[in-house]
Amino acid sequence: MKTSHTKILLLLITILLMALLGKVSAQNKTPQKQQRGAPSTSSVLPQDTSANTIKENLAVERPQGVLLDKVVAVVGKQIIMYSDIEVQYQQYRQMGSYQGSEETVKCSILEGMILSKLLMTKADNDSLYVPDNQIDMELDYRLKYFISQIGSQEKLEEYFGKSISEIRSEMREGIVEQKRTEMARNEVVKNTIVTPSEVRKMFKALPIDSVPMVNSEVVIQQLIKQPEVGIEQTIEIKERLRGYRQRILNGEKFSTLAILYSEDPGSAAKGGELGFYGKGELYPEFEKTAFKLSPGEISDVVETKAGFHIIQMIDRRGEFINVRHILLRPKVSFELLQQTSDELDSLATEIRSGKITFDEAVTRYSDDNKTTGGFLINPANSSTKWELSQLDPTILYSVDKMQPGDISQPLLYDTEDGYQAYRILFLKSKSTPHRANIEEDYDRIQEWAIEQKKHKKLEEWMHKQYERTYIRIADPFDQCAFEFSAE
Repeated sequence: MKTSHTKILLLLITILLMALLGKVSAQNKTPQKQQRGAPSTSSVLPQDTSANTIKENLAVERPQGVLLDKVVAVVGKQIIMYSDIEVQYQQYRQMGSYQGSEETVKCSILEGMILSKLLMTKADNDSLYVPDNQIDMELDYRLKYFISQIGSQEKLEEYFGKSISEIRSEMREGIVEQKRTEMARNEVVKNTIVTPSEVRKMFKALPIDSVPMVNSEVVIQQLIKQPEVGIEQTIEIKERLRGYRQRILNGEKFSTLAILYSEDPGSAAKGGELGFYGKGELYPEFEKTAFKLSPGEISDVVETKAGFHIIQMIDRRGEFINVRHILLRPKVSFELLQQTSDELDSLATEIRSGKITFDEAVTRYSDDNKTTGGFLINPANSSTKWELSQLDPTILYSVDKMQPGDISQPLLYDTEDGYQAYRILFLKSKSTPHRANIEEDYDRIQEWAIEQKKHKKLEEWMHKQYERTYIRIADPFDQCAFEFSAE
């Protein structure tokens, strides 16, 4: 049976979306919010998961034909509920990430869930487990994301009708399932390699109108010089923060002073409030001090890579804290900035004249990026290649006018930590838009070939599992034209 590439991707996206929603989403299957203490979905499902008992539950409906919820699929000893599919479908609609009729999309969602159940069975059989520290890191990240989206921990608890510890426990179960599913899939497709002849064969088999266009890409190096802040500026900043601290102790509101004076653009407008964060998510020096504070207590001055802070504890919930802070950064004098610009300008002239190469200059003089040779690394693909649309506008403005081998004028910019620095850019290479070809895009085409081969492995494995595993599909999904059914 031949399966389309798009179909496979939709199934894989379904699995990832299932994991993203996790157990918390499963609690919100209707617009009504659960009350605190209400039973979770898992606690009201049949505890006897033998085949006969599960079959009897395939048609649990509300009287008068109004659907309450029901088991729509059995995969071995695992079940899939109608409400699980509905949650996924509504999420797809909100994301606008599907094509086709409601029936077709829901069938694809169900098939993705069946694949997930088959992979979980493999994880059980192969004893694939995830270290607790990995689960905790992922759990902290997702909780922080949900809290940031909904506004506060209290709102999250109110929405799901559960305490943060209950939400955390149920989310943990979902994350464990996701990670183990990913591990099982990786086991299925591991050691997938393609030979150069396979790469060329795959590429030649593509119809000419199916060969994708490759946008213009650039490779850029940078050399950075960051002026050092003087001792006088540092002392002045600390004294200002101690002054603010004293004013707060004398009765002024921390939030008011944060709005007026904090240099953190993300929190100043909110009175310096950061929202809830877990351990390992803040600067170490900031976190070490913040977690020791009592509600309402104000710290002394704390120094981090971002600058200098005073911190006030608002609330602590288990391993999460919500604090306010006021951030100030020492300012570099205009004279020192100008001196740094002049130094880089002279260095660029030496590079252009051939007295020193850009690589040598980075090694000797750059204040950053020495470990990458000054290359800008694209976080989207961990390579040195950037499409022009991916570049920061300030970099694009300069690079767009340059030819390979050109060096920019010194450019003033703000570092990730908010300090001012200068840099010069070197345009290493620049490609023109073109249809993918073996000569210029072999690495990219090789990645496509590997993914295609992995999909083929997954197809073959799924067909075998369909033959070996008891699978029953209930109405209305028994009419779905599944791609991965047994042949």
